[in-house]
Amino acid sequence: MPDVFRDIDKLEADLWEAADNLRANSKLTSSDYFMPVLGVIFLRHAANRFDAATRQIQADQASGKMPKRKVQPADYISRRALWLPEAAHYDTIMKKATSDQSGLPKLVTGAMEAIEAAFDPLKNVLPKDYGIFEPAVLENLMRTFNTERIKNATGDVFGRIYEYFLAKFSIQKAHDNGEFFTPASIVQTIVNVIEPDHGTVFDPACGSGGMFVQSSHFIEQAGGDTAKKVVFYGQEKNRDTIRIAKMNLAVHGLEGQIAEAITYYQDEHSLYGKCDFVMANPPFNVDLVDAERIQGDPRLPFGLPGVNKAKKVSNGNYLWLSYFWSYLNEKGRAGCVMSSQASSAGHGEKEVRRKMVETGDVDVMVSIRSNFFYTRTVPCELWFFDRGKPAERRDTVLMIDARNVFRKVNRKINDFSPEQLHNLAAIVWLYRGQRDRFLALVTDYFRRVCEECAAVPGAIDTFEKALGELRMRLAALAISVNNVWDVPAETKQPFLDALLESSDAVTAYIADRKRAIKDCAAFVKKYGKKPPKSNAAQHAARHAFEPVAERLRGLVKQVDLVFKLTARVADHAANLVVETGLESSYDRRAANRLVKQLDDTRKDAVEQLKRTVYFHRQVAWLEDRFPKADLEAVPGLVRLVTRAEIAAADWSLTPGRYVGVAPQEDDEDFDFEETLRGIHVELADLNTEAADLAAKIQANFQELGI
Repeated sequence: MPDVFRDIDKLEADLWEAADNLRANSKLTSSDYFMPVLGVIFLRHAANRFDAATRQIQADQASGKMPKRKVQPADYISRRALWLPEAAHYDTIMKKATSDQSGLPKLVTGAMEAIEAAFDPLKNVLPKDYGIFEPAVLENLMRTFNTERIKNATGDVFGRIYEYFLAKFSIQKAHDNGEFFTPASIVQTIVNVIEPDHGTVFDPACGSGGMFVQSSHFIEQAGGDTAKKVVFYGQEKNRDTIRIAKMNLAVHGLEGQIAEAITYYQDEHSLYGKCDFVMANPPFNVDLVDAERIQGDPRLPFGLPGVNKAKKVSNGNYLWLSYFWSYLNEKGRAGCVMSSQASSAGHGEKEVRRKMVETGDVDVMVSIRSNFFYTRTVPCELWFFDRGKPAERRDTVLMIDARNVFRKVNRKINDFSPEQLHNLAAIVWLYRGQRDRFLALVTDYFRRVCEECAAVPGAIDTFEKALGELRMRLAALAISVNNVWDVPAETKQPFLDALLESSDAVTAYIADRKRAIKDCAAFVKKYGKKPPKSNAAQHAARHAFEPVAERLRGLVKQVDLVFKLTARVADHAANLVVETGLESSYDRRAANRLVKQLDDTRKDAVEQLKRTVYFHRQVAWLEDRFPKADLEAVPGLVRLVTRAEIAAADWSLTPGRYVGVAPQEDDEDFDFEETLRGIHVELADLNTEAADLAAKIQANFQELGI
C-alpha cells in the first residue's frame, strides 16, 4: 500500500466518528446531514487541490514554463483544480469562525454559493443547508477536516475518504434506500473487463457516479489523461442523487454530463448506438414499467420479456440488458450488474436471452457471492457484451464463477482485494489471447515479493531493538533478585523460569531469523533487478521461493512466541518487585511502555513477513490454475462455453452450471491466516455492535429518566 494510504482505515474511521457526532449531538438523522457532510469533504478537497495548483503555477512561472501574467480560473482547471474565490477558501472560513463561531453556518453556505457562481457545472448542486447545525457542532466537524494530515492529503486519499463516506451513508440508507452507491469492488471488476479507455462512456443508472470515477482511475493508471480520452454521460432519476454524482466527479477533478431521466422511457443524450462503453448497476426486478410507453422503442430490439395483465413489464431486468446492448456502437463493450435470477429466467426472458446469445455479443459472465452490497445480501452476476468481439470468439462465452473469490471486510460485507481483482482480470486476458499481460502480472508479483523481502530486515531490526531494550531491563532485575539473599526461591523462581524460557525462544528465533533473511537477500539478489518474465522462468522462481516462504511463515510464529513469552516475563517481573520491595531496581511503568512498544513493532514485523509471502501466494494461485499461461477450464472457477452448450442448457448463462465444483483443497493449502482473520473481523464487528447497542439502551433509559 502506498505511503499516502498508511493508516487510512483509522483516519477514515476517525473522520466518520466526528461526522456521526452530528447525529449524536443533535436531533438530526443521517438523511438530514449526509449531503452537508459530503459538502464539507468537497470543500476541504477543493481547497487542497487549489493550493496544490497554486504552488504548481508559481513554480511554472518561476521556471519560465508559464508567462508571468495574471492567473486565470482556466489555469486551475487545466491542472484539475477548481479556482476558488476567497470566500470559499477553507482557511478563510476557519479564521472568520474563530472570531464569530455563531456565523459559521452562514460562512460555509456562502462558500458553496461562491463556488457555484464561479463554476457553472456545479450550479444548484452543492449543499447549502448548514443552518440546521448548531454552530459548535459544525465547527467541530470543520476542525476535524482541518488537521495537518487532511490539509496535506492528496487527491487519491480524498477519493478514498469520499467513497468511504458514501459507503457508510449507503449502509445507513441515508438516501434512496442506499441504492445510490455501488461498491468499488464491483465497479472495478466491470472496468477491468470492459477497459473504458476512449470515446463515449455512458451509465444509464449512474447513481453516485462511481463507474466514471473508476474509469478515470483505470485510464490514469495506464498513463492517460481522462479529460482527453473519454466523455462521460449519465442518466439518473433522482435529483438529489445527481447532486451526489456531480460532487463525486468534481471531488475527483472530473466532469460529466448527467441528465435527470428515467431510462425506461428516455434517451436524453441521444446515445442509441453511439457508445464506446456502457456500464451500470440498474435496479433489479422492477415490475412497474409501462409496456405501452416502451412498445416499439428502438433500444429494445429483442422485444419485451413479458407483459402482465396490468400492461406492465413483468420484470425489467431484460429491458436493462437490451438497453446496454443497443447503446453500443459496432465495437462497443458493456458491463452491468444484474440479479443472479436473470441468467436462467424462463418464459419471455429466456427468449430475449436466446436472441442476445445468438448475436455473438455476450462476452463474459461472472458470478459474485452474496454480501458484496451494503443494502442487499443476495448474490449477483455481472454481464458483459462486446459488439466488436472477433470472429473466433463469437461462438463462445467465458463463464467465471467468482463466488469462492472474496475478502471478508466485516461480518456483513465482502469485497475483492486489489490482487483478487487483478487475478480475475488476468483470466479475461487469457481468454482474449493477451498472454503477455498475464505474464506481466506475474512478473509484477515477483517484483513485489522482492520489494517486500528487502523490507524484512528493517522491520525485524526494529522489533529486535525494542526486544533488546526490554530484555536488558529484565536481565538487570534478574541480577538484582539473585543478589538479594533473603528472597525466597519460590518467590523468584517463576520469574527466573519464565526468563529462561523466553531466552531459549529468542535463541531459536535468532538462528531461524538469520537463515530467513539470508535467503530473502539471495532471492532479491537474483531476481530484484530482473524479475522473471517467461512462463518457465516464473515457475522456476516460484518454486525457488517456496522454502523461503515456508521459513517466513515459521518466523511469523516465532516472532509472536518471542513477544508472548517476553511479555509474560514482564508480568512476572511486575509481581515480583511488588512482593520483594525491589521497586527501585525495576521501573514498572517504563517496562509497560516497552512491552507496548514491543507489541507495536511485533505487529509491524509480522505484517511485513506476511506481505512478502502474500505476493508469492498470488503467483501460486495463478500458476496452479493456468500452468501454461493459457486459458483452460478450472473446476469451480472458469470454463469457455460454446453456443451449442448454452442452447443445450436451456440458454442459461449461469456460470456455476458450466464450471462445475472446485475439488476439495488439501489441508496444506488451507489458508489458516485468512480464515483466522475472518473470525477476528467477525468478532470485532460483533463487539462493536454490542457496544453500540449498549450505548443506545443507556441513552433510552436516560431519556425515560430511569
